[in-house]
Order: sequence, then structure tokens, then C-alpha cells
Amino acid sequence: MGNSTGSTVDDLQAVEMHLWYKKFMTECPSGQLTLHEFKQFFGLRGLDSEANAYIEQMFRTFDMNKDGYIDFMEYVAALSLVMRGKMEHKLRWYFKLYDVDGNGCIDRHELLNIIKAIRAINGHENQEGTAEDFTNGVFDRIDINGDGELSLDEFVAGARTDDDFMEVMMKSLDLTHIVAMIHNRRHSV
Repeated sequence: MGNSTGSTVDDLQAVEMHLWYKKFMTECPSGQLTLHEFKQFFGLRGLDSEANAYIEQMFRTFDMNKDGYIDFMEYVAALSLVMRGKMEHKLRWYFKLYDVDGNGCIDRHELLNIIKAIRAINGHENQEGTAEDFTNGVFDRIDINGDGELSLDEFVAGARTDDDFMEVMMKSLDLTHIVAMIHNRRHSV
């Protein structure tokens, strides 16, 4: 274990994984995170209906085996993707998250509800421009074929070229407070 310069990358990942495991098991001793515990885990309380629906969709997306719980491996996979994943993988995951009805495309209503929820969760409901204006702008810029729906290809390509949309997506799953809690616990142990 280790080398002459200290910890190897694998050692650091093992330490980090152990911290994630401790955090997960502290917050969820059963080893299976329910939707209610998920909201508590991320400090999400008192949400409006749109924000609540977004969080429930996020939970369902993290629950990869669709058993109604997020286990530690699903938790690690989600954190790893969000924190370290390649942009292509992140964008595909966001597409799946935003495609609420699972029909393989994102319509204006789905995106509008997501934008409203993100603003409510992040406390930015009163941003310059309405959620409707933002949504319409995104569709005007990235709905290449003009059919009122974003395919996976349009979504990925559009997100890569639309800085405003990319910024909203990256902030929609800002886990810096979770990472900070994990690091604070590491220093206090």
C-alpha cells in the first residue's frame, strides 16, 4: 500500500470510498436509502410540488434496479458519475433524469418543470427571466429539427454548445455540500 511519495491514486480512492460508506451508513443504517431518507440526506425539506417531483425523479434515476431503494453501490455510482464522470455520460444521465415520462425525448413541459424545480431547490426562483423564457430559449437554440422535443442527440449536442443550459444542469445536482460534509467528517475523525 502506498509508495515513496505517499498514497497512490488507488489508496486515495479507497479512503474516499470508505468515507462515502461511513457517511451512507451513518445516514442510512439499514443500507437502503428510501425516498424520505434521500431528501433528508441531501437536506431537501419543504419543497414545492415541482421541486418535489424533480427530487422523486432523481431518486428513481439513482435507483438503478428499480426496487424503491438506493443501496450503497447505487449511491456510489451516482456520486461517481456526478462528481467524476465523463461529460458524455453525465449528459446522458441528465437526459434520463429530465425525460420524466421515459419516452426517449424531453418536451417543453418536462424541461420547464425541471427548470422551475432547480430554481426552487437552489433558491433562485426570482432569477432574471422566467423559467418559461429560459425553457423557450433552450428549445429555440437546441431543438434542431423544431419538433418541440429534444432527442438524446439534440440534448447532448445542444448542452455542449449552450453555456447557459449547461450551467443550469451542472447546478441542478450540486453535491458540493455532501462532499464538504464527507471531508469535514474525515478531518474530525
